[in-house]
Amino acid sequence: MSRLARWLPLRYALREMRGGLSGFYVFIACIALGAMSIAGVGSLAASLNDGLAREGRVILGGDLSFSLIQREAKPEELAFLKSHGAVSTTASLRAMSRVASGDATLVELKAVDKAYPLFGKVTLTPDMSLDEAMARRDGAYGAVADQTLLARLAIEPGARITVGNIDFIIRAALTSEPDKLSVGIGFGPRLMVNEEALRATGLLQPGSLVRWKYQVKLPGAGTETEVKTVTDDARAKQPNAGWEIRNRTNASPQLERNVNRFTQFLTIVGLTALLVGGVGVGNAVKSHLDRKRATIATLKALGASGRRVFAIYLTQVILLALIGGAIGAALGAALPFIVVGVFGSIIPLPIVPAIQAPELVLSLVYGLLTALAFAMWPLGRAHDVPVGALFRDVVAAQPSWPRRSYMALTALAIAALGTLAVLLAYDRRVALIYVGVAAAVFVLLQLVGMLVMAVARRAPRARSTSLRMAIANIHRPGALTPTIVLSLGLGIALLVTVIEIDGNLRSQFAKELPARAPAFYFLDIPSERAPDFDAFVAKQAPGADLDEVPMLRGRIVAAKGIDAQDLQPSEEAAWVLQSDRGITYSATVPNGSRLTDGQWWTADYRGEPLVSFEKKIADGLGLKVGDSVTVNVLGRNITAKIANLRTVDWQSLSINFVLVFSPHVFDGAPHTRLATLTYPNGGSTAEQENKIIRAVAQDFPMITTVRVKDALDAIGALIGNLVLAIRGASALTLLVAALVLGGALAAGHRHRVYDAVILKTLGATRLRLIGAYTIEYLLIAAATALFGVLSGTAASWLIVTELMRLPFSWQLGTALAATFAAVLVTVVLGLAGTFSALGQKPAPVLRNL
Repeated sequence: MSRLARWLPLRYALREMRGGLSGFYVFIACIALGAMSIAGVGSLAASLNDGLAREGRVILGGDLSFSLIQREAKPEELAFLKSHGAVSTTASLRAMSRVASGDATLVELKAVDKAYPLFGKVTLTPDMSLDEAMARRDGAYGAVADQTLLARLAIEPGARITVGNIDFIIRAALTSEPDKLSVGIGFGPRLMVNEEALRATGLLQPGSLVRWKYQVKLPGAGTETEVKTVTDDARAKQPNAGWEIRNRTNASPQLERNVNRFTQFLTIVGLTALLVGGVGVGNAVKSHLDRKRATIATLKALGASGRRVFAIYLTQVILLALIGGAIGAALGAALPFIVVGVFGSIIPLPIVPAIQAPELVLSLVYGLLTALAFAMWPLGRAHDVPVGALFRDVVAAQPSWPRRSYMALTALAIAALGTLAVLLAYDRRVALIYVGVAAAVFVLLQLVGMLVMAVARRAPRARSTSLRMAIANIHRPGALTPTIVLSLGLGIALLVTVIEIDGNLRSQFAKELPARAPAFYFLDIPSERAPDFDAFVAKQAPGADLDEVPMLRGRIVAAKGIDAQDLQPSEEAAWVLQSDRGITYSATVPNGSRLTDGQWWTADYRGEPLVSFEKKIADGLGLKVGDSVTVNVLGRNITAKIANLRTVDWQSLSINFVLVFSPHVFDGAPHTRLATLTYPNGGSTAEQENKIIRAVAQDFPMITTVRVKDALDAIGALIGNLVLAIRGASALTLLVAALVLGGALAAGHRHRVYDAVILKTLGATRLRLIGAYTIEYLLIAAATALFGVLSGTAASWLIVTELMRLPFSWQLGTALAATFAAVLVTVVLGLAGTFSALGQKPAPVLRNL
């Protein structure tokens, strides 16, 4: 092949594009919006991960962090840490704070030593040093408080606040805390004091739920090799310490996991936008080739082969896809800079905006593959446009199936798109499900379109002329039915899915509390004072039910003789190995639990340590009855045999644990008790709850009271932000669906003009034609809406029950309302194009027939 012939498709493609991009604006917009979402999400996530990596020392508070629960480091353990570098000690726990008026609220209390912080800076208002703010003066220790705490208790710096047995003077508001992201989400505002003050509060009782963190600053640069050396040394020389070790590369693993998961979700939304937009691409290419039939026939008459014609228009599609992808990539690249510029002061995340070249290239690849996957089929059909098309009716239908080689190329492009989505996914199982569901929806929508046409074709002859015309339009050659069904069906399915997920999340976290949900959790009840506390609660809340159990904290360090870090848990069970967990012991099966395998021990059992394991978690860890589990509690490794498995009703919010041990396993181990207070039929008033909070804070200052409603409100706020993100991301896909639908209707405009002119010439009135088109759009939209509601409900059910592990309720009213709106939009868009078609003058059209 000569060099000129090799570049001929590109020259012809560019020559055709000189006349403008008319007919391809929807094509470019669909690719641009989809590529923008993928590039923007990827760039933002990469910028955040860069920030987490760059600020790892600050977020963690050191090069390494060693955490213990319920106990401080032993002298030999602390000496070991200090032998490797500078050490800062912090302690964090939940506690009750109260003011002179009697108001009390939960706080996240954090005590720090003089070395804190090793990295970063604590910012206070008014500006002062942390030592100065927390020093003991005027007979009281100082403290700094989150602005939320000041607002909640209606106090200002200079006010006194009581925690435990002593008063503090709030000397400043806490503006920023460098290692806050490493802690995770708290249920109360921060109150920071020094270590000496914490010891004076009386809150450090044996078994209290205090997390001690030892942050280490290595003397060198803190390279990965140095960090690994210290970590390995700690595990070798202190094997029973039971501490959780983090380094600056995983300063906030929970945050990193959430970022990765949410990035995958948003990437899937972007892929959905691209796939929906792919329908628009296919429509645009089909419409363009339909308009170019005479040109294609002329090229063939002059000697061009079918392959050469295919190459010319394939080149044109690739160029247009690159234009759309480049626009989307440019917009996506700007997203991290926009987020930091607009929201940087209020988002507590270390986003480092930068041009993320790999993410931009990936968005271009996704856009190009999507365009090819949807354009190959109509391009393949252009191969067989006959020369006779110059002389025959240009609206005659073409064969539906291209040659096998083009069908294979289409399948190859689709397979490449799906493979790329799976290989680059954070969770490949979810990605595989998505790819399978997407393929199934496309196939089903094609079948729905064929079914609608088949039903219309076999429908009895209607007496109404408008109805007969509408039904004929649904199944005639070149009908818009398959295109409208595909684009509208995808839009409605997505809309219903988002609405159902939104409704279920809101109902679960805002409305559908169990009838017997507890009003309070009480933490850190000293075992020796439990009888006094029971009597106190019985007096304060007569008729309410107090459920109380012993509680310790432990960390699973091995199972079946395999170290925890070497286990390969399922995604649903991995969380149980990531930190310490609450554990208890009991002579009887806990309320809310049901045995599924094995036998419960007798009430007077005193043999080898036994443990009851929650079944789903055991399955996720590959454990069964008879296997061994080793848990580190207070620096001591305890190995127990799994005696039974049980299911747990977590949604009752009653006390329950993944691990329940047999009695006497923890004899002599200091621990506290955990209790719930449940009013009859959940009937507590705000006045009753405030009375309990004040009374407990006054008489039992060492006990922490957590109001269930406040905890659920905190979770609800997170869910609300998640739902808002889902809505915002999905709005992009819905916009693409609307563009595709509008493009599909525009693509049929030329056929509508021919129909309108012929029918008007034969005597049809404009009103009758409008009636026929309205009925046509209504029938197609109604059939499609039924499928959209069913498929959207099925998708949301799968997401809510299988991925979110929540019960599902059908949001029928909102789903139908949204569907009605989508149908209305279809009819309006269709009629808008019809009005312009009806206004065409007959003579120019008839001369070109």
